Amino acid sequence: MAASDVIKACLDSIREIAEQAQGAVVYLDSGCTESFQFVGAFPLLLECGARCICSLENMSPLDQVVDWNAGTGPATKIVIMTSRLLSDTHRYVLRCLSAHHGARHCSIFTSISEMSHSAYPDSPLGPDAFREYQSLLIQDYEELQNRHKKIMGKVKEKKSLESPPSEDEGWSQLDDMDISQHAASPNAGKDVEVGREDEEAAEQHLRVSVLHFPLILCPLSPRVFVLPSGGSVAEAVLSSEHQDSLSPGLPSLSTGVTTDGDDVPGPTLTAHFLYHLAAKMDLKLEIFSLGDVSKTVGRVLTDMSSLYDVGRRKRSAGLLLVDRTLDLLTPCCHGDSFFDWIFSALPRRENPTPASVAKNSEGLQRHTSTVQHAPLDVQVPLDNIIGLGDSGDDNFRLLESIEAVLRGWNSSSSASKAQDLVDLKSKIHDQMPLHAKSEYLSGSFVASENFRGTPYLDVLLDRRMKDGAILVRKWLQETLRKENIALNLKSRPGSVTKSDLDPIIKALAKLDASLLRNKGIIQLGTAALLALDEAHSAKWDAFISAQKMLNVCAVDTTQNLAAQMGDIIHQSMVAGTQPGRLNSSEGLLSFKDALLLIIIGYILAGENFPTSGSSGPFSWQEEHSLKEAVIDAIFENPSVAKLKFVHGLVDELEAYRSKLSSKETKEGLENELSIDDLDDDQWGKWGDEDAEDDSNKEPAYDDMQLKLELRDKVDNLFRLFHKLSSLRRKNLPLRDSPLVSEGGFNGDSYESKGLLYKLLTRVLGKYDVPGLEHHSSTVGRLFKSGLGRFGLGQAKPSLADQNVILVFVVGGINGLEVRDALEALSECGRPDIELIVGGTTFLTPDNMLDLLVGSASYF
Repeated sequence: MAASDVIKACLDSIREIAEQAQGAVVYLDSGCTESFQFVGAFPLLLECGARCICSLENMSPLDQVVDWNAGTGPATKIVIMTSRLLSDTHRYVLRCLSAHHGARHCSIFTSISEMSHSAYPDSPLGPDAFREYQSLLIQDYEELQNRHKKIMGKVKEKKSLESPPSEDEGWSQLDDMDISQHAASPNAGKDVEVGREDEEAAEQHLRVSVLHFPLILCPLSPRVFVLPSGGSVAEAVLSSEHQDSLSPGLPSLSTGVTTDGDDVPGPTLTAHFLYHLAAKMDLKLEIFSLGDVSKTVGRVLTDMSSLYDVGRRKRSAGLLLVDRTLDLLTPCCHGDSFFDWIFSALPRRENPTPASVAKNSEGLQRHTSTVQHAPLDVQVPLDNIIGLGDSGDDNFRLLESIEAVLRGWNSSSSASKAQDLVDLKSKIHDQMPLHAKSEYLSGSFVASENFRGTPYLDVLLDRRMKDGAILVRKWLQETLRKENIALNLKSRPGSVTKSDLDPIIKALAKLDASLLRNKGIIQLGTAALLALDEAHSAKWDAFISAQKMLNVCAVDTTQNLAAQMGDIIHQSMVAGTQPGRLNSSEGLLSFKDALLLIIIGYILAGENFPTSGSSGPFSWQEEHSLKEAVIDAIFENPSVAKLKFVHGLVDELEAYRSKLSSKETKEGLENELSIDDLDDDQWGKWGDEDAEDDSNKEPAYDDMQLKLELRDKVDNLFRLFHKLSSLRRKNLPLRDSPLVSEGGFNGDSYESKGLLYKLLTRVLGKYDVPGLEHHSSTVGRLFKSGLGRFGLGQAKPSLADQNVILVFVVGGINGLEVRDALEALSECGRPDIELIVGGTTFLTPDNMLDLLVGSASYF
């Protein structure tokens, strides 16, 4: 199992840099923070001797005074770990070095290799990227230091010309920043000595080393991983915009013709990551691919292996690369997966400010085409469980302490400053996002957390919703018995409710010692509580019910399927006008949810009603009614203006909705007039109708123009739906393939599974898979083309012959596919095979909607 344990491989890589981390301030960017959170690497970094672990994007001057390992003196070493290109991180590195004047050595670890830097489009760095960046960083740092010396010289010269302060001034003249800096300094009584040390350190030359640290990934279990959403590999574009592309974050359709040029960095970065992952795990890969982008990744990997793996003895393993666009239905659906269920219920950390908008001092700018994925770092709300739900003011104790100190120093002049601090506290609290107010009391998933040696997430990835909830309740009950906590509970077999979990979690979290010992299961139980909440569980069930109806209609006629999709849109209009309605599935699903179900409906229509043209699977009348329903829904729900495909009409839609509301209010007031008011002489208005018509022409024209523009945008939306309905027809590996053929391979259960299950079932059964390409090395091609003429050729390798199989989905995976892959492995009767499943990112249905029609789409 050691060869296929990605968590162990990540931890071993961190131990290899223990020498650099010893006594250093460690900075992690958002991608590394995500990765290390899942790995559980923060305690290991502190064991390696790191002084503290800080955020690179949110660097603070107070970082230099924090020391978890009780070191002596200021920090002289800085370690920066990034999952991005060096050009993206440059401005943050300079800011760190400028804040740490005593730093003499800076070690930068990046997950992007030198070859990837040189191959990235518009990259300013060449083949010797690390050495080039090292020289560039030192040059920019020295320039900043010289600029700082000139500014400080002018300040000293200006102070020397001013008169010395009088004796009456003293402490009352200190402002808030002076107080905070003085209080934060550990050597407040030795300002002169510290100043001299900083000046001496600044005069010494900074030593910089740039190294490669490839294993920046997010393991969900020892055998399942995805790439961090904040890293350059996950953000890299996988396809350029053309007629066969769906989204920059998804591979283009596999038509057999490579239309993406060298300006698409995703396949190259993915290939380099997989090569270094295999090298770290000591694996020699036999590469197989299905899909055009996967074939590009496989070719780059094969070329790298031919160059650098000659003569090296490694354990043989099979790599199966699959394009996400070969199966878009599975990640769009709400499936029976416990992990998907709770992962979709939890709030996530917001995306940081994109580095693409920033330029460093040398004008280095990252490639503008990137994909912003939702962060993987979920926030498990623990404040209500621990009993600190109203602890928002506790985050401002520092401000209150400073206020008290000010009142003690000078009561006559501190009143205004104290009031300023109170106003500052209120302002920060009001402007803080809702999720950030409980950030200090939020947990997250850690793949290394285990129950008696068994990782929690590893077991739950293979569970359905009901089975996973029962297992979590069982773990909580056993933990309760282990802690010897008496609790009167009535164990009920069958389904799990919130009332079953809530008292157990609160009892375990009541004592601090128990909370620390059992934090893993407490966080997991709290996540299950949130998933069991009525709002989330009812919406999830409504999705499953709607998907079943679409599946039933898809095997009937296009008329029934279009009618069902129209009903879903009309129900979403009810949800927009009555958001509090939760009695039935009608009113649960919003318009965005209806859009996702329309996407599912078009994919199902393309599979069951294939067409030869580009007009889509529905008739003109059926599609026209769907378009009109979508337009009406947009006018009824102003909130849908946030969707990207209607950008440019946001203000107009809001104004139109406001005008309708005011008109309805006016009509209501007119209807309240008494009958006597209508008996007045109306002849005075005779002849004014034409004037009123003229005055209403311009608003009517504006309304008509808005409707025409909205109709054009909806037409563009339906062109995307037409592409989705042509997935089976345009994707060559799916055309007349047994992977999607009617009748199935093993009956109805096989037909209802996703592509990954069907593919692994056939591969492990040694059945032929049309379109599956094996990438031979240079030596292999020589045997095949040359020596094969004399009967010395080698037999074509098979994935089923490998003891280690790595499946990587280019574009992302979800929990349901992981469960299907593990199920396919268990059914093949090969317990000796070690299966690893990976993907570009972790996909939920909301993420798929964002990739296709949201902020990460081509609209």
